Amino acid sequence: MSQHNNTPDARALRDSLAMFATGITVVTARAPDGTPIGLTVNSFNSVSLEPPLIVWSLANHLPSIDVFVGCEYYAINVLAHDQQHLSQRFATRDIDKFAGLNCRDGLGGAPLLDGCSAWFECRNTVRHAGGDHVIFVSEVVRHDRNPHEPLIYFGGRYRHLAP
Repeated sequence: MSQHNNTPDARALRDSLAMFATGITVVTARAPDGTPIGLTVNSFNSVSLEPPLIVWSLANHLPSIDVFVGCEYYAINVLAHDQQHLSQRFATRDIDKFAGLNCRDGLGGAPLLDGCSAWFECRNTVRHAGGDHVIFVSEVVRHDRNPHEPLIYFGGRYRHLAP
């Protein structure tokens, strides 16, 4: 049975949103001083094929917000089923998230993480205020993929696709 709320509280809204299965991405870029930055994001989606556009969002309060708003390029790394550790690593604050990782530089130096299901190298084109987030709509300049199954998030837990 469904419940309808006209003004849902944040926890109830979050619980309802958790009923939508998503993939897990790590969005990466280079800070102006050359430092690689990245964070776990599941608010990624396709917008358009012509032109090739994607969308994702980032909370205003995060320390990396200024780098992502100001960079020319960033990369969307779609995590594979065996990369839950990367999702957790890039969701953790105050650690060197890139220590010991194998990656290569994409456009603008944005790190491309090894072993992902897919990569999207994007030109940071349009940003919109969206409540407590910034919404990024960006042009896909290059992309690639591997035959790895994706990591899925549903109901507040990591999941894997059934064979």
